[in-house]
Amino acid sequence: MKKIRYLFLIIISFSILDSCHKVERLPVVPHIEFTSFTIFDTTDILGNNSKGGRLKFYFEDGDGDMGLNAPEADQTDSTNLFFTLFRKKGGVMLPAPDNDPLKPSAYRIPYMERLGQNKILKGTISVTFLYLFYSPADTIRYDFYIKDRALNESNVASTNEIVLSVNNIY
Repeated sequence: MKKIRYLFLIIISFSILDSCHKVERLPVVPHIEFTSFTIFDTTDILGNNSKGGRLKFYFEDGDGDMGLNAPEADQTDSTNLFFTLFRKKGGVMLPAPDNDPLKPSAYRIPYMERLGQNKILKGTISVTFLYLFYSPADTIRYDFYIKDRALNESNVASTNEIVLSVNNIY
């Protein structure tokens, strides 16, 4: 009977020790990493042939304040995902002008909240682009970053060079 009691105490002790994990800590400033960019054939809402692109990137936020609520009429800052478009000209990637037809418009990451003690958010975000006006010679790249609700800006991540005329994963 004593052996069973000791065995039971040992099992309970190991169970308690195993459940005592350190809480993971991350900085409150978001961090992002480029994962992939996929080019594919698609059609727009009018049935016209076009190209599509899908950006995937990994993010981490230590205090879990990612995303924005639906915009309100008096809200001035309603975007939290920002892009800089680069076009390849003469073998060099140069920033595209603001009126470039391939330049992405404003994007918003929806409101996210994690319940419980650990507020860390980690995950993958996917953004889809539609390219209505492109030429077979277009080669582009994006630099991008995010902001959390406290207006902390993440690092800037970059895609690989993307050839719009070639369906591929970059």
